[in-house]
Amino acid sequence: MNNKHDVLQLLQQVQSGTLNPDEALLQLKLAPFEDLGYAKIDSHRPIRQGAAEVLYGAGKTPEQLLGILTAMAKCGNQNILVTRMAPEAAALVEQQLELDYHPLSKIGIAIPVPRPSVGNIVIATGGTSDIPVAEEAALTAQVLGNRVTNLYDIGVSGFHRVLSRMEVIMSARVIIVVAGMEGALASVIGGLADCPVIAVPTSVGYGASFGGLSALLAMLNSCASGVSVVNIDNGFGAGYQASMINQMEGIEPHSIQKEGNQP
Repeated sequence: MNNKHDVLQLLQQVQSGTLNPDEALLQLKLAPFEDLGYAKIDSHRPIRQGAAEVLYGAGKTPEQLLGILTAMAKCGNQNILVTRMAPEAAALVEQQLELDYHPLSKIGIAIPVPRPSVGNIVIATGGTSDIPVAEEAALTAQVLGNRVTNLYDIGVSGFHRVLSRMEVIMSARVIIVVAGMEGALASVIGGLADCPVIAVPTSVGYGASFGGLSALLAMLNSCASGVSVVNIDNGFGAGYQASMINQMEGIEPHSIQKEGNQP
């Protein structure tokens, strides 16, 4: 039982009389998780949240990751996201399961299958050095079924670069801003955009940036309205939150129509 559709089918079987309530209750009792000893697989996650459990790869051995992914695959899970996945773990998993691995962001997608993309999440970085974190956010959002537009290296040291992409910025349902150093780009875009902005401080910068703490504090103190902040280097958290906002019912994408263009 891997998603809301499975539960609905179960309830329909009870309603039609082809399955008695006691048997249905037993199936629901068995569904919540599978205990592997070193991990408990949350098989109810797709039912509760609409997406499979996401694995944090750092700190897990390649063998543990393979065991967890194999168990999830047997339950019918697809597009299983693994963050901070080491190359050696990816190499082992690829021997047993289909895996789409991205070394730059250290993201692995097990059992990848295409899915429709909706809305428009714009991901902007202050500099090229912020791209690994931005790619973590982008891949997370894409796996969850969102259309993503990347605006890389548009930091405030060349403010004209931001202004040159205003049409893209104003067409977004939600914007993720990834920046280190002083983290000023989040406030700048927050003051220009008419949609929620999620700021991601990165650990990029010289000594006084304190491994991203300066950018984190600057973003938390942003005077621009509508800016929320996730933890340092947490591209995954930003991508997941942006997906939830982008896929909320009733939100219509904004667009700038040039003169003479059809709506």
